[in-house]
Amino acid sequence: MTVPQEETTTTRALRALAHTDASVRLRAALAVGTSPDPGFVGGLVERSAVEPEFSVREMLTWALTRHAPSATVPALVGELRSDRARARSQALHTLSKIGDRRAWPAITPALLADADDEVARTAWRTAVVLAPEREKPALAVELAKQLGRGERETQLSLSRALIALGEVVRPALEAAAAAPDAGVRLHALATERLWRDPEAGFEFAIEEAKRVVALGGEGR
Repeated sequence: MTVPQEETTTTRALRALAHTDASVRLRAALAVGTSPDPGFVGGLVERSAVEPEFSVREMLTWALTRHAPSATVPALVGELRSDRARARSQALHTLSKIGDRRAWPAITPALLADADDEVARTAWRTAVVLAPEREKPALAVELAKQLGRGERETQLSLSRALIALGEVVRPALEAAAAAPDAGVRLHALATERLWRDPEAGFEFAIEEAKRVVALGGEGR
């Protein structure tokens, strides 16, 4: 039986996505995104979960955004349950780029509190993009539970996510600024400072918050 040309082309493209040479994988992802086909979606998602090169992962994400959300979103949502941190993180990143709010229910509190900092940071950014307006106050409460977590990069990511939610985040920040944990208070106060003056920079906001915490105040 003769194999249809379309099947041969698809198989060749998917094989190239797993090539040992990153430049070949990059070109393959570009080609797949340039000529989208539903048959590519599974291979793109699978490769995204294990691809070590950042530039190739970004091209894989772009290629997935070129396909219909009806095909990509369910496949990516399935990856959020993966045991592999990279699979979860990359699926979240791609969902944020697709921007289809049908994926919102999959952004669970467990993902927002993921033990892997990169997954958690990506979940925060994705949640802000996908959350319907009516869900944003509850999202603010969930994100505020992560205040005080991690190193500066992680804390800045969380502050940016909280600020991006807008005014609805104020009650959660106010509550956190009075929390018993000094690290939580410091991060909440720094986030408020950065919200009021984005030009100040996060390090300056942290130093200002440290002075407030040291004096036993809440910055008000």
